[in-house]
Amino acid sequence: MRRRPIPPAIAPFWDGFCAEVGEDRSDRFFEAFHFDDNEADANALAELVLAGVKRATASLVWSLEDAGGSPPEPGALSVVTCWDGTPVCVIETLDVEILPFEQVGAGFAATEGEGDGSLEYWRRVHWAYFGRECERAGRTPSQAMPVACERFRVVYRRQADAS
Repeated sequence: MRRRPIPPAIAPFWDGFCAEVGEDRSDRFFEAFHFDDNEADANALAELVLAGVKRATASLVWSLEDAGGSPPEPGALSVVTCWDGTPVCVIETLDVEILPFEQVGAGFAATEGEGDGSLEYWRRVHWAYFGRECERAGRTPSQAMPVACERFRVVYRRQADAS
């Protein structure tokens, strides 16, 4: 796994995570990110992760490639933030499967935990989101566009949310 620098704004949160687990895990840091492309959804999705409802996420592989990146590998650790960059938790990637959009199934949609959890909802909102991503990248959305389907687990929460 390629080591990435921990953003300075995230460093105190990351240091708290490492202190809690009793070791520096910076070699597994993948990224700090917020979900979606708007504040309301980004913050709502972060809350679903904290509530244990959202245990997966989907990324358009083309967008990752255009940004010079790739999907995380199992064992990668990422910091989920709110829209404003406030860290809320650390997630560990469990597995990633690259599928054509049309082959993403109901089980994954339910694990992603958005809306009513149905495949129909997943397809509608992700087609719209990936369509915006395609537009930004100068691509045309298609049923065959590659989607990185990532399953994860929360391994650390900001102290205010710790139980």
